[in-house]
Amino acid sequence: MIGKTFASSAASAALALTTTLAFAQAPAAHLTIQANQPTHAVSPTLYGLMTEEINYSYDGGLYAEMVRNRNFLGDWSGFPYWYLVENGNAAAKMDEDRTTGPSKARPNSLRLDVQQASRANPAGVLNVGWWGMALHADTTYHGSFYAKALDGIGPVTVSLVGNDSGKTLATTTVSGVGAAWQQFHFTLKTGAIAASSDNHLVLAVGHPGTLWLSLVSLFPPTYRNTPNGTRIDLMEKLAAMHPSFLRFPGGNYLEGNHIKDRFEWKKTIGPLVDRPGHPSPWRYMSTDGMGLLEFLDWCQDLHMQPVLAVYAGYSLEQEHVDPGPALEPYVQDALDEIQYVTGDTSTKWGAERAKDGHPAPFKLTYVEIGNEDFFDRSGSYEGRYQQFYKAIKAKYPTLQLISTAPLKNFKPDVLDEHFYVRATQNFQDATHYDKTDRNGPKIFVGEWATREGAPTPNMGGALGDAAWMTGLERNSDIVIMASYAPLFVNVDPGGMQWETDLIGYNALHSYGSPSYYAQVMFASYLGDHTLSASLSGAGPKFFFSVTRSAGKKQIYLKLVNADSTPQLVDIDLKGAGVDPSAKLVSMSAKDTQATNSINDPDFLVPGDSTVPDAGGHLHHHMPPYSIQVLVFQEK
Repeated sequence: MIGKTFASSAASAALALTTTLAFAQAPAAHLTIQANQPTHAVSPTLYGLMTEEINYSYDGGLYAEMVRNRNFLGDWSGFPYWYLVENGNAAAKMDEDRTTGPSKARPNSLRLDVQQASRANPAGVLNVGWWGMALHADTTYHGSFYAKALDGIGPVTVSLVGNDSGKTLATTTVSGVGAAWQQFHFTLKTGAIAASSDNHLVLAVGHPGTLWLSLVSLFPPTYRNTPNGTRIDLMEKLAAMHPSFLRFPGGNYLEGNHIKDRFEWKKTIGPLVDRPGHPSPWRYMSTDGMGLLEFLDWCQDLHMQPVLAVYAGYSLEQEHVDPGPALEPYVQDALDEIQYVTGDTSTKWGAERAKDGHPAPFKLTYVEIGNEDFFDRSGSYEGRYQQFYKAIKAKYPTLQLISTAPLKNFKPDVLDEHFYVRATQNFQDATHYDKTDRNGPKIFVGEWATREGAPTPNMGGALGDAAWMTGLERNSDIVIMASYAPLFVNVDPGGMQWETDLIGYNALHSYGSPSYYAQVMFASYLGDHTLSASLSGAGPKFFFSVTRSAGKKQIYLKLVNADSTPQLVDIDLKGAGVDPSAKLVSMSAKDTQATNSINDPDFLVPGDSTVPDAGGHLHHHMPPYSIQVLVFQEK
């Protein structure tokens, strides 16, 4: 140990000497900040979230449901993720029954025919969950299922079982299953177990007979204990980003591959048994457990504004609806949706929202008309947008309506622009909005990311993101909203359809990428107006932005050194008296490929420190590949 400590100290000393020499050789940049010269207001909604069903973002991700294929959708092999259980001499078979179900939305069910079973040797079915079922010690899980039975099949035993040990980790019995469909609720409580996702759910009976099952559900504790709610760890990570808005339900998920596969919001509200689900564009089914009201609750939980995207008559496989009479039903559907969100209980759809459990209306400012309609080769978008615009403005004149493609003959309130690029392009394009026409529409950068790293960004991606965000902040008079995409990825095999996603997870754990922490840093330290500043002598991969909070009397200086060499910066802060010391939040790496992962979630995270003797003049040293925030407190 003594030799190892000495070697480590020697290596540290050598590294410090190398860094000092590099700094000594590097020319200093000069940054002058005029704290008494505000340039423009910062949009209060600058940083937010964009979400859609991709990479198992909802089912198998944020939506906390633990049962996979709870709808019992069958394929050629049977019911995916469901398996028959025959203990000892028990004998049974399971089939899909398409003639009986608990609701019109769920006309099918699983039929379990038990020829032989006993209490000692039960028969039943098991579900393996979303790449396992995460269980923790001394935790209560709430579940339910719909069932009916013939031939006096008796009680149903529900258990959580360890995959490797075969041990029952929690169990309960549900009685009263009869000849008519009925929903049954249960709770399962674990004891002193090790946290693990190597578990499954079993429903079994100890008597011969026939049992039908539908909508089998199991939830862990959820964020704010909301029924049908969200994963706590993922919501806490989102809360740390200080998001001001949520753009939902997507993305391609809004449009669907075909018109019939679009997000039909009226099929996503009310009891789960009345939600049929629909195909996601990313090659798997969505349960629609995350429906319209759940998105709105998500906004409420994190104090975000909803940015509601409404279907506008275009789907991904180049199917579209022409403007005019054919589009009217879709326009009316959008008006109904806005009424569901904002109407009081005297309105038809406001009353429906109250029936669903939320009597109070939600505040709505922004409505997006479609998604990425620049892909529509029919040229119909401008006419479709105007038809939606006129109808919505007639009833809701204060709503701000977002266009998803440039318009030739009509000025939208806001234009949504999307960027997926490499870090080099973001370094070159950090000034993208510096010369944007201030008389044009406001800009919503609804989807953007530096696409480097998989399944989540590496430090190179984070540096590209941070450089881009300095440009968004400098131009936050015209760029009123921005949201990274995609937000989530399930890192289990088969869970990813799109590389470079902000937050990764499996059933048990989650982690933030370096880009996630860059987002946290930028959103956590954002003022209400920008300050006049000038920079000279910096390298081509050095970027900055500076804002001030009048309420907190703080100045936030964001610095990005995306180069492999250190950068000296002489900072002159004029026009304000500040405390002698400043707070420094910093994240850096030795290589652009450094990253976080499910097994090493904290390899790169920001650290806080204090810079003494900062005052109005600071000779600041930035290491290679670093993102920093300096916080100056005004006197």
